Amino acid sequence: MFISGGPTLTTPIGALHRAIMRWGEAERTSSRLAVQRWVDGVAYVDVQARTYADYWTRQNADALTGEGPLWVVLGDSTAQGLGASSPLHGYVGQVLNALRRKGTPWRVLNLSRSGAQTRHVLEDQLPFLDGLKPTLVTCGIGNNDILATPPKRFRDHLRQVIDRLPSSSVVMDLTVPDRLWRIGGAVSPYVSGINQLISNTATSRGLPVAEVSRYARPPWRGMLAPDAFHPNNLGYRRHADALLAALPSGVLSS
Repeated sequence: MFISGGPTLTTPIGALHRAIMRWGEAERTSSRLAVQRWVDGVAYVDVQARTYADYWTRQNADALTGEGPLWVVLGDSTAQGLGASSPLHGYVGQVLNALRRKGTPWRVLNLSRSGAQTRHVLEDQLPFLDGLKPTLVTCGIGNNDILATPPKRFRDHLRQVIDRLPSSSVVMDLTVPDRLWRIGGAVSPYVSGINQLISNTATSRGLPVAEVSRYARPPWRGMLAPDAFHPNNLGYRRHADALLAALPSGVLSS
């Protein structure tokens, strides 16, 4: 039965109207909660950026005065372990644990910085290698350049970084953000092209490449930190697996 002005709340159409209103409100509430969780996740990782940097600064001081083979890490927030439950649950910590299980007292000098781009590796991180004789150097950089650095400059910087790495280095390629948020599919071909550049340039120097792009792949559910961007412990496990697979046999037998 219809009354002027729309369905009454006692008709089937009125019940449907009420249900639609409830569904709409539930969807809006769900969306607000999802946004709030993401905001909280970003804030959580932002705090980690400070505390994890402090942790590695202390560890670096010990590494420089200790004994044992030295591993120098170059890179960005993924090398810091942001998103993991602790700095040692990032890929650096997981690989370090695997190396030490063989009984060798490996030291790690982590020169990475959250937010670092290729130019920061060139200007701020590589110069620290002067005077050092590391057994291993790893470099994973470029995630923060994808949207922030003009493509030609990005490629030029990557070539310069790889050309300046010592012969004891392993280069890490980039995770391809396939189906990660809406932007993932749009930039995936570009990132794949960057990875090809990394592979070609490193291979021309005889440097092994850790294919993170092959190990860390969708579905991303369960592999991301609360900010839905950085890996969590499991996500970093994939990065660690890629790096361990690429390490020269001499490093693994040390």
